[in-house]
Amino acid sequence: MTPSLLLFCVLAYSAVLFLITYLTSRNATNETFFVGNRSSHWYLVAYGMIGASLSGVTFMSVPGAVGTQNFAYLQLVFGYLFGYGVIVAILLPLYYRLNLTSIYTYLQQRFGKWSYKTGAFYFLLSRVIGASFRLYIVINVLQIFVFDEWGIPFAVTVAAFILLILLYTFQGGVKTIVWTDTLQTTFMLLAVVITVYLIGKDMNLSISDMFSTIRNSPHSSVFISDWNDKKFFLKNFFGGAFIAIAMTGLDQEMMQKNISCKTIKESQKNMITFTIILFFINLLFLGLGVLLYNYAASKNIPIPNHTDDLFPTIAIKFLGPVAGLFFIIGLISAAFPSADGALTALTTSFCIDFIGIKERNWSEKRQQGIRYIVHISFAVLLLGVIIYFKHYIDESVLNKLFTVANYTYGPLLGLFTFGLFTKLQVKDRFVPLIALFPPIICYLLNNNLKDFFAPYQFGFEMLIINGALTCIGLFIIAKYKKETIGK
Repeated sequence: MTPSLLLFCVLAYSAVLFLITYLTSRNATNETFFVGNRSSHWYLVAYGMIGASLSGVTFMSVPGAVGTQNFAYLQLVFGYLFGYGVIVAILLPLYYRLNLTSIYTYLQQRFGKWSYKTGAFYFLLSRVIGASFRLYIVINVLQIFVFDEWGIPFAVTVAAFILLILLYTFQGGVKTIVWTDTLQTTFMLLAVVITVYLIGKDMNLSISDMFSTIRNSPHSSVFISDWNDKKFFLKNFFGGAFIAIAMTGLDQEMMQKNISCKTIKESQKNMITFTIILFFINLLFLGLGVLLYNYAASKNIPIPNHTDDLFPTIAIKFLGPVAGLFFIIGLISAAFPSADGALTALTTSFCIDFIGIKERNWSEKRQQGIRYIVHISFAVLLLGVIIYFKHYIDESVLNKLFTVANYTYGPLLGLFTFGLFTKLQVKDRFVPLIALFPPIICYLLNNNLKDFFAPYQFGFEMLIINGALTCIGLFIIAKYKKETIGK
């Protein structure tokens, strides 16, 4: 495919997004932006959340990681199933009962102002870094295969994409995202299915042959029994459970879409449907990884140093223009749901949690003006972080993403766990200090003290350790006074 054709695909896809934006953002208010007027259809939210959860990282990193990690990622997915169950049974009823717009308002009601600000801060930090990782992997591929051909600097490419996302989320917010995520999920899955079909066709494999190839591949092994290994099954299972709870249930971006449903029953139905579908889609991505490596071996295609590049290399350079076309559209579709939702959620959290926009006696017009400024400011921040990552990423983005999550979501996990499962109150003014130390201790364990634990390797259990340390710190500053908020 020529760079011109690839660029045309990007522009055509963007035009469709703006059409959806126009149709969904007419007569939009701040309530429309923040929670979609609480009128979203559960099945649209469930389907659209698939794209937001998978993102460009899953789209490229999961198939590529099969070559080095086999199907070990599935251990994490099994944990997700348990974590999503906790969200359905515990967190969603809490958010609906308290009628929250920002889920971190719960921390204010449960503990006080400083706990509330601490929780919101860690969300902002987590989401800025996470969204930047997800968007980086997509923009970097487009830079290599399209914009480098024309000598366009990486920073300009990033700015163009950030501007695009900014414009189509500017007015409609969550209401627009629920619909655009549906479109984007469809194209992302279509890209994978078409790639699988074309690989099978080129290798003369029927559907049953492809199933047999995947099942009989040495890469299809799932479980790792060595407890010293960072991919040990129990580490991944429990890590996956707590990652699901923290990165979905305690994440404003993901919950903002859930609480835009009309009722708690619809929101729970959405999460259950999403969980079932997501499991099988992860299987699809892992199966694609096996087929990509088999295809590369049969065609003597060298495996890239960064395994994230395997999927785009084969789709664009070896499978023909149709595969390349759908890969680019699928890649864009995988990137936008995580980036547009993140930008909207960051704006929502900052406006509500730090500015207190809903508590001030400001006119709708003034609130809207503040929201516009915040929205643009976060777009600029994402731009700077992505450009920084260009000089920092040196391994699978999937690994980087989960490593960062282990540090930044731990305090959130600890705060909510302590609030939900104890009746203790805390000395609120000390909470920011208590939440600061667990990520630092975990960093030291993982990077500077790991030789003391050799041959044991820390994996996803670091998130659990982080949250547990936060809980211990909260016990230290606890006041023995019963509290019923959120129970």
